Formats: sequence, C-alpha cells, structure tokens
Amino acid sequence: MKLDGKKFSEMCISAANALNNDQAIINALNVFPVPDGDTGVNMSLTMSTLQNLNNFSGTVSECATKVADYMLRAARGNSGAILSLFFRGFAKAVKGLDEVDAADVARALNQGTKEAYGAVMTPTEGTILTVMRICAEHAVEATERGEYQGDIVGLFGLILRSANEALAMTPDLLPVLKEANVVDAGGSGFVTVLAGMLAALNGQPVARMGGNETSAGTPGVADFGSFETGDIKFAYCTECIVDKDTAYKGEGTCGELRDYLAGLGDSLVFIDDESMIKIHVHTNHPGKVLEKALRHGSLYTVKIENMRNQHTELIDEKPAAPKEPRKPVGFVSISVGEGVAATFRDLGVDYVVPGGQTMNPSTEDVLRAIDAVNADTVFILPNNKNIFLVAERAAEMTEDKKIIVIHSAQFTQGFTAMMVYDETLAPEENAAAMEEAITGVTTLSFTRAVRDAEIDGLSIKDGEVLGLVGGKVKSVAGEIPAALAALMEHVSEPAFISVYCGADAVPEITAKVEEMLRTNAPDAELMVLDGGQPLYDYVIAVE
Repeated sequence: MKLDGKKFSEMCISAANALNNDQAIINALNVFPVPDGDTGVNMSLTMSTLQNLNNFSGTVSECATKVADYMLRAARGNSGAILSLFFRGFAKAVKGLDEVDAADVARALNQGTKEAYGAVMTPTEGTILTVMRICAEHAVEATERGEYQGDIVGLFGLILRSANEALAMTPDLLPVLKEANVVDAGGSGFVTVLAGMLAALNGQPVARMGGNETSAGTPGVADFGSFETGDIKFAYCTECIVDKDTAYKGEGTCGELRDYLAGLGDSLVFIDDESMIKIHVHTNHPGKVLEKALRHGSLYTVKIENMRNQHTELIDEKPAAPKEPRKPVGFVSISVGEGVAATFRDLGVDYVVPGGQTMNPSTEDVLRAIDAVNADTVFILPNNKNIFLVAERAAEMTEDKKIIVIHSAQFTQGFTAMMVYDETLAPEENAAAMEEAITGVTTLSFTRAVRDAEIDGLSIKDGEVLGLVGGKVKSVAGEIPAALAALMEHVSEPAFISVYCGADAVPEITAKVEEMLRTNAPDAELMVLDGGQPLYDYVIAVE
C-alpha cells in the first residue's frame, strides 16, 4: 500500500478534528494551576484551516505543501509553531512524490523532527520535541530493518505506540512535569494528531464535534460565559513574515539575527527559509525584535483568514472610519471587565479590545482597534505578556501610523502608564517614561486553583486560593484574606494602593481585604474600585 494525496489530506483533517475535540483535555495538562491553559487551543487553531483540504485531489507532495503552508500561516503559541514546523519538514521530505511508501513516511517524520528541533533555539527534552524524535527514530529503524514494507497502517501503529511511550517518559525528563504529576501538554497534542491520522488510515476518520462541548467546564479551561464570547467559534489565520533583502536570499543565511533574538527572550522558533523569515519569540522587548528584523528585509501584511477561536464575536464588525480630524496621538488597551475598561477610557484610551488571560486577542482584533483610532501615533497597552507578540505583529502590519507597544504585563501597569503620559513630550520620550513607570508597580492578584499540584514547594489543592505577585504564585490558602496575609511583605510602606474587585468578589471579603490593607499601610492612599475582571477576585496595585 502507498499513500496518495487524497488519503493524506483525509488523515490531516482527521488529526485537526481530533485536536479540536480534545483541546480542553490537553489544556488541563498545564503545569501551573493558574487557569490560563491554552496549549490545546493553540494547537487546534494551528491545524483548523486544514478543513480547506476537504475533497482534495492531487499528489501527496502537493497536499503536504498545502498543509505546511496553512499551518505556518495559522501557527499560534509555541506548541502550534513547533507542530507547523514538523509538517513543513515532512513536506520537504516528500517534495515531488506522487505517492509515498512506509520508508518515505519514516524519512519524512525524521525530517519533520529535524525541522522542529532546528528552529527552536534551546530545545528542551520532555516536551513535544522528545515525542516527535522518539517516534521518528523508531519508524526509521523499523523500515531500515525491512519491516512494514507495503504496510503503512502497521507503520503508523508503531509510530503511535512509540509516541505514547515517549509521552509517558516526559515527566522523567522534565522535573516540573513530575512535580505537577502530568505529562507534557504539547506532546499529548502530538499524540492526538497521530491518533487522528491513524484513524483515517483505518477508514474511520475522526469527526469534528459540532458544539465543541469541551471548551468550558473542564479542568484547566476557563468558562468564558461572562465574556459574551460563548464557545470557541471562529478565529483568524495570521502570518508575520520578513521578506528577505537580496543580500540574505537563501536558506540559513540569518544566523546573526537568530542569535540576537535568543538574547531577548525564550521560546524562540526561527524559520530561516529561502526568501523569508518567520519569527516566534517570547520577549519583553518585541520592538527590538522588529527593529533588528527590518535590517534583514521588509515586513509585509498577509491576508488574515477566519479560524475557530474565542475572539471572533468580541468585535462584531470593523468600526467605521473616524470622521474627526486626525490627532497626533491615540491609545489602544487590551483588557476585560467593565470597570477596568471604563477606567482606561477615563484615562484617555480611545479603544479597548476585550482580551486578557485565557482569551488572548488575535492580530486582527488589534488591527481593527488600531484602524479605529484616527491618530498619527498609536500606543498599545497589551496588559498581558502573552499579548506582546500579537501587538507587535499588528504594529508591523500597520503602514499609515506609528505604533508603539508599551510592555504592560497587567492592567494595573497599563493604568500607571496612562497616568504618566505627558502630551508635551515626543512619543519616544513618553514611551521611555511609561516603560520606566510600570516597573514601580507591584501587582497582587487572587484566583483559585483548578487542579491539585505541588510547585516550588507549595502544595496546592483544587479550589484553593492562590496569591500571585507579578503573575507568580507566592501563597496558597483556603480563603482570600489568608492568602493576602502571606503577601503583606509586598505591601510595605506604599504611597498608593488600588484594589480592583472582580466579577465574583464578595462584599464581606472585600471589606476584610480593605481592613487588612489599611491596618498594614495606614499612611497609604487606598482606593477600592469595581474592576469586574473575571477569574481574579481581587487585583491589587501597590505603588
């Protein structure tokens, strides 16, 4: 038996459906019990555009090339980017082939693994990379021994068994997984992909669940009902590419850029192709990423296509073009909670994009907001580290306005940045002042664990209150006052304390929190405000 393009397309669609159906299960494998699981969502969104392959007719080479192109354009998050790279390597290995046999498949899996490893600056064992590598190695070894000749179904059975064995090993390779008693989420997603492909090979392709019933009410996944977003429905396929200048044409010519980016953050996925570069990096300085990238070519906008995600309904239609005269400066902020959004508007923000923890906005959401602000320079306040890159992607896609991203990691920092803005200063001077000001804000937040875990010596049980400082868990208790009491060292002689009550805040607890803060910092100016933010009962800004 050989594999043709039609069957391969059915396998990929089945894999995409399997990821869609299991995304909440994959999300629930997050190491930290803070409710921000998104690995399953990101991997599902990365493959969701493969529905376009329905009724495909063509060679396996043509199909694999389309799969790689769709996924590279739609890749979201670190695991999604790595998954897209795997299929890119697979496509390279089968280039020019009408059909493939078992040995071809094994070689393609191996090439896909090498592509994924090669693009990740610091590969970590115990992750999706390990699962890819081990199943590819077993496939190559088996076919080189002459096994599975003419038996692609049997080979995929071996591949899936090897992947499951590798997945079970991940806690032994990555200590943080063992501490939390989970396997790697990305590796689990890759096993899901292989299982979906094998199901299609056996003539029983996985069907997409119509209502996406697993997207809420599952451990590790937030219930988005209060956001009016409902279940995950649509998304946008986006791509950030540097079109190489002539001097850099050719594959692997931009190693200096890769090394520079490695010093700016982590989770670097760097694709250095013949005529383009695609960058994925987690960083506190995305502006530096773009500035350096521009020295190697030009940034250009790729058509953004709808995908299934939780943000399509947040902004129903593109705002009408402003009719007022263009002003020098405007502001876009990203946040959730009516009270938080109202405060940003009071501080002068022109457009608030709904989004934050667990519901990061897409590039298109931010582009729409930028388009709605009729100003020469637009400041963007992401208010979440996970949104930095999306904001920068939107910035590079904007040609008629100067975009400045302020690296506010919480909405409390965004408030401070707005308060120090001085219209008499140049945009660059304001940016420097705003960046400096947000470093003086300490943010305490309180939420509840969604699963049992033991992290950094802290034993955490499902339902317990987590006290976070700057987004990191620092205390665990049965109730919010006790969790706050353990963090009082961070509320030492402040000048200002602002308490933002979440959507689920209880008046009696709010009164207790206020009393504790006034007792501990009697000289501080204390304000208690209705933030309306989900997930976090209280967010406290200390300055």
